[in-house]
Amino acid sequence: MALTAEKVSELKQIIHNHLSQMNIQSTIRDALNESMREENLARHGDRIGEEDLLNMLKERGVVDDVLRQIRLDSNQTGYDMEGVVAHGIQTDRVTDAKHNAATIRRGPIDPTRRYLYFQVLSGRAFLEHLHEEESHPGQARSTFTLHINFRGQRFRSKPVPCACEPNIQEGFLLEIHKEGAGDAARMADLTSLISMSDPIHLVLIKTDPSGDTSLLSSHYIDWRSVLSADNSRLKTTLELLGIGAENKVPVGILEICLELMPKVTETLAGDVVTTQITLEKNRQSERERLFLVYAKQWWKEYLQIRDNHSQRLVKLFAQDENGTNRPVCSYIKPLKAGRLLDTPRQAARFVSLMGYERVPTLGGGEKNEQWTTSHAFLCRNKGDSEDHAVLLCSLLLGFGLDAYVCMGTKSKGAAHAWVVTIGTDGVITFWEPLTGNRYVHHTMDPDDDTQDKPDKPKHPYRTVGCIFNHVSFYANSQSSDAAEACNFTLNNESLWKAMSPDAINSVCGHGAIPSWPTLPPLCASPLDSGLISNQLEQDMRTMIIEHRKDLGLATTWDDQLSYYLTPALASYETERCTGVSAGNEEFQDAIRRAVPEGHTFKGYPIQFVHRNARRAFAACLRSPVCQEIVSCRGDHVRHALRVRIFLYPENACAAWIMFTCKYKSVT
Repeated sequence: MALTAEKVSELKQIIHNHLSQMNIQSTIRDALNESMREENLARHGDRIGEEDLLNMLKERGVVDDVLRQIRLDSNQTGYDMEGVVAHGIQTDRVTDAKHNAATIRRGPIDPTRRYLYFQVLSGRAFLEHLHEEESHPGQARSTFTLHINFRGQRFRSKPVPCACEPNIQEGFLLEIHKEGAGDAARMADLTSLISMSDPIHLVLIKTDPSGDTSLLSSHYIDWRSVLSADNSRLKTTLELLGIGAENKVPVGILEICLELMPKVTETLAGDVVTTQITLEKNRQSERERLFLVYAKQWWKEYLQIRDNHSQRLVKLFAQDENGTNRPVCSYIKPLKAGRLLDTPRQAARFVSLMGYERVPTLGGGEKNEQWTTSHAFLCRNKGDSEDHAVLLCSLLLGFGLDAYVCMGTKSKGAAHAWVVTIGTDGVITFWEPLTGNRYVHHTMDPDDDTQDKPDKPKHPYRTVGCIFNHVSFYANSQSSDAAEACNFTLNNESLWKAMSPDAINSVCGHGAIPSWPTLPPLCASPLDSGLISNQLEQDMRTMIIEHRKDLGLATTWDDQLSYYLTPALASYETERCTGVSAGNEEFQDAIRRAVPEGHTFKGYPIQFVHRNARRAFAACLRSPVCQEIVSCRGDHVRHALRVRIFLYPENACAAWIMFTCKYKSVT
């Protein structure tokens, strides 16, 4: 039985609606709890897979009930449900795995592990989005998406239309495991659970119809209250607050349910959980207080070295999106990209493809000083230069480089953050996180008159105030803070004033401040490069045809020439990643063969970090070269267009578009 993609999507929606009405989540949860009982473990072996769970649901008659309930709708839409099941078309999981950008385990459930089932039941009081419910039928609407990060596990909900009471109904199965050596295969007991202070980080993202994203809320949930709940199940509400200057303003309310699987045999008293959380907060507050006392004394000593040190960009603390003041070193942790990124330069390319946006301000004045936690930055896919620099530094540290975030100013005096690496051979390299460009730094001594004056620096940086990573912090103590004269001999105390590594470790070390978020793992893109490249190319072709039609011009496409453009786009992306151009000779030879004698060939390549066809076409038409190609007039005019989208983790992409035309000029 063959179904079109639209029919499959419609069929899945029918099944999903009926599953929601039948409260299938509770049925699956009961079956899961029963599957972990001793008699079922003995029956199925040490591990229970999806097939075992599905058989158990069939034995209970759940599958037959589902088919019976949806048969009426299936007949109305012309579907043969028994044929569909026989041909293996599966519905999406409760966690909506199809839409999850994160890697969700689809392997067998391990009965020796403890799980936390985090369920979002509904949303309400999103008052700012009350007017969005009044949109016309069929009109594109903005959507809400929830992102979850818990102990290195990431999930994403399916998008739901923005509304005052959004229909957010999602379930996430979070694994709770021990981290100690030899304990990985043992189920966490109550003692272990109460000591796990990692919060659930929930990020709410709004996506408008054009694909632009905005961060609405970043919330941390201490899940351990479920340890004192009856039947290991707790229903409660979350009040989501805004971000930045609006971090005290409510955004909306979520009804949630937390449940341990399998249930614990005994529960803890409520005051035991409260006492544990209070002790942790007191310990954290004391660590932060001692570090603040040390930082104040360190800063006082730094100001005594030179009078102008107070004017240098030495940043010890930064506020995150929730208004929490944290040492800048706490934002960085070595991050390994696994199989998603192969080289440091590819990592720089990936970071540069994340959108850039300065923190918005209300009223005039300078920009707000707000950094973003890495999870929120990755979910939004957009941030300021500091967010880009922190992510790039973490990735370079993961690749084994000696990397630091560098705070200073650019050529026009604007504050900026970039990354510096120090090689074992002493080579200093600046990495620009917004473009992926690399610059080798050559120190110039301003007091040495005999030294040859180098040309104007190729990098855009003007001053260097401080550099730091997850274990060290150095403030520039040199006579001049000019970037071109900066000496990066960090162990020279006359050039750099260092903070105590022990003091930094006391608040930035592993587990020192549990309430501060950990760096999340990167997630592979779920998109298909070929499909989205074809779709964008078709959309662009349609717009070119319509644009030329408005000018009274017909459009004839040369598909063979379009294909010949592919190597050029691949070469452009390779050059952005590696700095080395390759394959240009073959491309030029193919074009010479494809363009007849007496004809003129014109081309215009451009790259975007989004896949919105209308935005891309409007931007292209602002270029006189592209405008001339698209509006080309002449004899035997043939147009060619090629789109190639290169995918990176976290849905980041480089969308390359090449506009070309060949024609015989009319004399």
